[in-house]
Amino acid sequence: MDAHENLSAQSEARRQAPDRRWSPGETARQDVLLRYLGAVAAAAAGHGAPAERLSARARPAPPSPTPPPSPFPEPGQPVVREVREVMDVPAAHIRAGLPYRDIARVLAREQAGALPVVDAQDHVVGVVSESDLLAKVAFEASGHRPGPIGGLRERRLHGKARGDTAADLMTSPAITVLPGATVAEAAWLAALSRLKRMPVTDREGRLVGIVRRDALLQALIRDDAGIRAEIEAMVEAICPPADRDAMQVAVHDGIVELTGRMQAATARRLLAEIERIADVVEVKNLLGPGT
Repeated sequence: MDAHENLSAQSEARRQAPDRRWSPGETARQDVLLRYLGAVAAAAAGHGAPAERLSARARPAPPSPTPPPSPFPEPGQPVVREVREVMDVPAAHIRAGLPYRDIARVLAREQAGALPVVDAQDHVVGVVSESDLLAKVAFEASGHRPGPIGGLRERRLHGKARGDTAADLMTSPAITVLPGATVAEAAWLAALSRLKRMPVTDREGRLVGIVRRDALLQALIRDDAGIRAEIEAMVEAICPPADRDAMQVAVHDGIVELTGRMQAATARRLLAEIERIADVVEVKNLLGPGT
């Protein structure tokens, strides 16, 4: 059997092999990811170009139009969390003049793949990563030099790799977020930029914290008890006592199940409000007509 026939046989064997069983908890992880993506998509839909107003470098954008008021009373509205509530403080960082060997030590100590680079006034001037250090070592080890007709990108990478400090090696400008941005907006920006960590800066661009993608996820995706508490507040505000006493709310993995009895008009209003909750995956309406 030649190499081509061997490869074909291996491909056919993989196609015929039974699917790998999901590990315990895989379904829950998939569900959390879908809920997170839903919240990020909602943020993107509500803010056409959040990067224009989330970063300290951006020019102020005109205020967005005021959305129509919700028919649901204020006490039941979900709390909108801001980046300042979930960011890490103090923020690990690297000074612009730090030599690259010391950069490697700081990244290892902080167990981070990348860190913001700041100047003497704590302004974020870039981000330096393990990839930047590896590129430097690879260029030095290879001895390769771009020729006179080498690509512009190749010459730029080579020039960057010859540097010895964070200011030489960093990627600039850095993508940052303001502490007053909402968690959903920051999650959208992180997804758009494919970042696991983002520096948080004040309006002058000074570093005030670091926000991690997993912290954004945890803030966006509430547990079932949190979702149920919000729905129960809605029921209290919307439904008359007779309907409240005749129905039950259950939440499992973001899926809301309503059972019991309720007047049709009240049920429609309640369902509409529940479906507006970003981290609700599905609503199962098992309500019968009220008496």
